[in-house]
Amino acid sequence: MTSRREELAANLAEVLEAVDPYSPTLIVVTKTYPLSDVEILNQLGANNFGENRSDEGFAKSQAIKAQSKSSNWHYQGEIQSKKIKEILSWADCIHSLDDLRHAEKIDRVLQENSSSIKAFLQLSLDGDSSRGGLIESDLFPAAEALNKYRSIDLLGLMCVPPVDMEPALAYAQIASLHQRFSAEFPDSKSLSAGMSGDYMIALDHGATHIRVGSKILGERDYD
Repeated sequence: MTSRREELAANLAEVLEAVDPYSPTLIVVTKTYPLSDVEILNQLGANNFGENRSDEGFAKSQAIKAQSKSSNWHYQGEIQSKKIKEILSWADCIHSLDDLRHAEKIDRVLQENSSSIKAFLQLSLDGDSSRGGLIESDLFPAAEALNKYRSIDLLGLMCVPPVDMEPALAYAQIASLHQRFSAEFPDSKSLSAGMSGDYMIALDHGATHIRVGSKILGERDYD
């Protein structure tokens, strides 16, 4: 019978081999998976982990750091104002920034601690407010406004394509907008896009950061 370590090692190796020509930052999304899986993956060489829930991210990151293991933690869930201090206490990067009021509070908290954080502006292709993100017309003014916050290092754009949009079409739109954004903001050229079902398409369209969960860890038993 295959052990959990052997299973994770094989899955991680398969993904790493597939993405190797692109050299992306691979973020293993560990939402709902146990700490033991994160420990194994960290031992196998993975050091970027993504979480959608701040309390879960805090607990796992503290446990891994207590073991003196190298790790970087990415928050990719919806940002709630009341959770910002907690998120900043463990996350090294935020992928879901889409509200300048949140940016202002993030900057205020970080200024108090003389620290900084990396961040992506979240793009929405369809304007669905329930899924978060800024539409194109709001994206560039938001990036301009973020320039005044010295504690926030804007890496680029993050996008999750609408579920009812054909992936190739969605990523073509993302790539086109990303190219224009990179030209306007040359210090923010990264693109966080692509998950377990579409990360190779995302890489073909310029993704620099991919967020992969079930392809490495297996299907979740619960959400």
